[in-house]
This record gives sequence, C-alpha cells and structure tokens, in this order.
Amino acid sequence: MPSTATATVTLAPPVAFVAGELVHKARPGSVLLTGLRPDGSDGFVVSAHWPEVHEYYAARGAALDLLLLTETVRQSFPLLCHSAYDVPLGHHLLWDDFGYELTPAALAPGDRSGPVELHVTCLESTRRGSRAAALTLLISVVRGGRPLAECTTRLTVQSPAVYRRLRAGRGTPEAVTALPAAPIAPIAPSVLGRTRLRDVVLSPAVGLGRWRLRVDTTHPLFFDHPLDHAPGLLLLEAARQAALMLPSDHPQSVTGMETSFHRYVELDAPCRIEARPLDPDPEGRRRTVVSLWQDGVECFTATVRLARKAGPGPAALVRAGGDVIPFPR
Repeated sequence: MPSTATATVTLAPPVAFVAGELVHKARPGSVLLTGLRPDGSDGFVVSAHWPEVHEYYAARGAALDLLLLTETVRQSFPLLCHSAYDVPLGHHLLWDDFGYELTPAALAPGDRSGPVELHVTCLESTRRGSRAAALTLLISVVRGGRPLAECTTRLTVQSPAVYRRLRAGRGTPEAVTALPAAPIAPIAPSVLGRTRLRDVVLSPAVGLGRWRLRVDTTHPLFFDHPLDHAPGLLLLEAARQAALMLPSDHPQSVTGMETSFHRYVELDAPCRIEARPLDPDPEGRRRTVVSLWQDGVECFTATVRLARKAGPGPAALVRAGGDVIPFPR
C-alpha cells in the first residue's frame, strides 16, 4: 500500500528590513539594512542582508559588486544619524568625502548573498545642540566573519531650512528641471560589471578619457525618489566606470577609491567626466584620477586604485570592436 506521508518543508522566516524612511529610500525593495545595535565599546554594528537575486546588484559569481557595497554603507549613514545621533527625519546628509579598500576576499568570485555586518567606529563627531552636525566614521564590512572592505567617510547634517539656503532656490526636486538623459556610450554593460544598458552612466566619449555624465532621473537605483541634484552613488559609479575605460593592456578591477565631494552636480546642466592615469601606488597598483566638472567648476574628484584581472579589458574590447552594444540612434 503506497505511503500517504508527506515531507515537512521548513521555510526560512522572511527577512525583516528597517523602515525605508530611516535609510532615505522610498521603494521597499531598495532597503538593504535589517538592524542596528551598540557593539559594547562606543561603536555600532549595522546588520544588512544582501539578496540572492536583485534587479540592480550582483551578489553571486564575480567580485563584490561595488554598487552593492557603497549603497549598503550609504544606507548606514541615515540609519545611524536618526537612530543613534538624534538627527530628526527630514534633515539632509551631505557627503564630504568617502573612501574604501577591498580585501582579497571581496575580489574573489563567490556567493555573498545573505547576512552582512557593518562594524562602525565614530572617529570624530560635532554636535549642534542635541543632535549630530558632522560625523567621521570608520566602517568595516564583514560577511561570515571575513572582512570584505574597510570604508571611511565624513558627512555633515543640515536642517531643512539651512539646506534650502545652501541650495539657493534649488532645494526641492520641483525647483529643478532636469536635462533629458544623454545618449548611452556604446559600451557593453558586461565589460563594466553591469547587466543592463541603462546602467552605463557614461555618454559617448568626447576625447580620450573624457565623457559626459549620463543622468537618467527615471533610474530606480540612483533615483529611488525625486532629487534636486545628482546623487553621490551615481558619481561614485561614474568614477568607477571611467577608470575602467582608460586604455590598458590588461583588464582591471577596482580595488579602492578615495573621493571628495566639492559641489553639488546639478541636474539642469551638463557634467563632464575626465580621467587620467597617475603613477602606481607603493604596492604597484594602477591609479587613475577622475574629475567631474560642471560650468567650469570641479564638483567631484576620485583617486581610483585598480588591480589586474584575467580576460580582455573594456578599452581593448572597444578598440577591437568586441562585445560592444551599438550606439543607439
């Protein structure tokens, strides 16, 4: 007589993410953080969960997706400010500088989906009244006990009234009419570590090492909600892509970056990207400096560190007519 017994399947409980307003995200699927707790020694542990499959990020297969890394770290800033440093909702966080360095574990292929921890140490803080006005943070990103990256940042916090004065009439999305998105450079997304054509943030080159920033205000990652300026995450991605596109005899992976945010990149004026090689660092790694210019003023600079990886590089593919998506007409 056949058995009528059925197997019992135990499903993992759903991951509970923090409220979107605490990380300044509007789409629930964009939230990556799951909690915050003191570490018992004047620091904090921010917990995150990286998805197995996601529309914008890759957590499996190749080296650590730097968009996934930087957005996870960025979300920790408002969570810390609102939950640990008495900053009211509605206040604006302004990036002064940001840097990261990847470990060998982050550069090796592997599955990085699942729980991740950010170990946060506040190196310096300034308060205005009862709330934080500026923070300098050291953040170690760890998965399964293995460090993946170390990040440093300095950010300032401004009230809505001060932010409106700083923006001089551009302080709300409604006050800015963004230019139409520029054409996409004829680069296959795969050579930049992306999967979709719209994720290429460089417009066609206007000379060796020069592009125009492509700002698509409908892009659901960079513009999760309406903004009055180009977000820092977009500028970081532009620096990464520009550094990879400089001519090289060997393909490169970005291993670190030091950036400074000098001015807002506005949505209603074109922004030029310039990249040029520097001398190697003391460890022999390739370095590239990337600058973003708007109306003759330097708005953002990044020193990008790169290391050799296997396979043909992006610039070689472009020169050889390899896997390149045609320029859209």
